Amino acid sequence: MVRDDWSARRAGMVSEQLRRRGIDDPKVLAALERVPRERFVPPVQKRYACDDRALGIGHGQTISQPYMVAVMTQALGVEPGAKVLEIGTGSGYQTAVLAALDAQVFSVERVPVLADRARRTLEELGAKNVTIRAGDGSLGWPEQAPFERILVTAGAPSVPRPLLEQLAPDGGRLVAPVGPRDMQELVVVERRGTEWTTETLLECRFVPLVGSEAWEPEAGE
Repeated sequence: MVRDDWSARRAGMVSEQLRRRGIDDPKVLAALERVPRERFVPPVQKRYACDDRALGIGHGQTISQPYMVAVMTQALGVEPGAKVLEIGTGSGYQTAVLAALDAQVFSVERVPVLADRARRTLEELGAKNVTIRAGDGSLGWPEQAPFERILVTAGAPSVPRPLLEQLAPDGGRLVAPVGPRDMQELVVVERRGTEWTTETLLECRFVPLVGSEAWEPEAGE
């Protein structure tokens, strides 16, 4: 069977950018090879879809570089059927990766235009295990809590308290970039009952998480 050009490019992305840099979860690697990243970038950026960098998607937001998506997804440790909350839908690419892992995904996006665009793309790709809404992601999605996993794709000064409280108490896990606006640390938080433990993975840089429990908006946000 001959692969089309994009399938080959995604396979190269996984081989060169992910496996060589320590991503070794076969389910995560398969999901990133399978999800058509090229469908989640603006047409003018499409030729760069599999490059090792973040790309602008409009409204001051980005689609994260493939490696960072892989790092966060691997750290999250999603099991089939898990109830996952994603904060910051953006293009919908990370959402699609989580859906490809057979999770039940609830995603919140602050920018309604992006929420609508991501919803349409995911529907066109046949993702039926995703629900998206526009709103303040720093507040989570209390009506659907608790969540076994929470993934935050924007940088916050600290992990918003509502997200910590919406983690399942029996081993719920959250992955988020935390720190100043210009540089953060990627942290993994696990909950056991009324206790939360935190592990730091690496330095990273994300767009800010704007909301009532995160950063206040600046001009243009």
